[in-house]
Amino acid sequence: MHASSGDGQGKMAAELFEGQYVWHPAADDRLLASVCVDVRAGRYLSTREALAETRADFGLRAHRSLVLASEAAGTDLVERWLAEEPGPESTLMWARVAVQRAIRAADARDERAEALERIALAACDRASAMNPADPTPWAAKLAMARLHRPHDPAPGGLLTSPPGPWRLFAHTLALDPWNREAHHRFLSFFFTRYGGSVNAAWDVAAFLAQRAPAGSVLRLLPLVALVESHNPTQLLAERVWEQPQWRSTALSNYHNWLPMVAEYRFTPVLDLAYLAHALVMARCEFEARAVFTAMGPYASRMPWSVFGEPADQLSRARRACGLPIPS
Repeated sequence: MHASSGDGQGKMAAELFEGQYVWHPAADDRLLASVCVDVRAGRYLSTREALAETRADFGLRAHRSLVLASEAAGTDLVERWLAEEPGPESTLMWARVAVQRAIRAADARDERAEALERIALAACDRASAMNPADPTPWAAKLAMARLHRPHDPAPGGLLTSPPGPWRLFAHTLALDPWNREAHHRFLSFFFTRYGGSVNAAWDVAAFLAQRAPAGSVLRLLPLVALVESHNPTQLLAERVWEQPQWRSTALSNYHNWLPMVAEYRFTPVLDLAYLAHALVMARCEFEARAVFTAMGPYASRMPWSVFGEPADQLSRARRACGLPIPS
C-alpha cells in the first residue's frame, strides 16, 4: 500500500540522518508516535482511530497494536476503554496488553503467571470472536506458545521435523498467509533460550523463508536465526556471515526485498537492521550503506545488542560503511 502524501513527508525525513539515533519503536509513523503520547496521558480515543484505519492492513495493525500495548501494559487504560466501549480495537488492545503481562510474569517466575496466561488466552479468543478476519490475536497467542511448549508434529520437508505450535500457526496463516509477526513468533518458539535448538531454529527459518515470495520480508528469517545462534566463544564466530550461503541470503534480500521498503507505510527498522548487520558482517559495505540510508535515524536494539552495547555496535557498523554517527 502506498504512503499518503502526509506519510510521504515522514519517509523523506527517514532519508536524513540528523546526528542522533531515534530508538522509539514508532519510528516515522507520526500518527503512532502521537498516539503513544496520548496513551501515556491516559487517553484512548486516538488509539481507536489509529487502529480502526488498519483493519485491512494487517502488518500495520500488528505493528501499531504491539507498540501501543507496550505503552499501556503498566496502566489500567485498556481495561477502562474496554469497559466503556467494547469493540474490535479495544478487545484487540486488551488481548495485546494481557499477553505482554502474561509473558513478563512467566519470564519473572511470578506466581500469578498461570492466571495471567489464562486471562490472556481468553482475551485473544474474545478479540478474534469480535473480528474473525483479523490474524493479530492469533499471532499474539503464538507469542505465548513457548510458555506451554505444544508438540504438534511438523509437516514434511523439514530435516529435523521439530514439533511445535504448528496447528496454531496454520490457523493464523489461513487468515493471512505471509503474516510477518506470526512467522517471527513461530520461529522464536524454536530458539534455544525458549527451549528449542539451534538446528531446529535454522531448519524452521529456512523452511519458512523458502515458502515466501522472493520479495517478501520473510526471506530475512534465516538471518534472524543466525543472529540468535551466535556463540562468541566459537572459533571464528564473527566470520560466519562471510560464508557463501549467508552472504547470498543477505544479498538476495538486498536485491529483492529492499526495493519494496519504499512502499511501506512506516520504516521497518528491525528488518532493515537485521539486513544491514548481515551485509556489514559479510563485508558488503556498499549494499549495507543503502540499507542504513533507508533506515534513516531510526534504530532498534536488535540485532546489535547480541554483540555488545546497541548504540556502539550500530555506530561501528555505520562507520564501516563510511556513514556519519552521533558525535
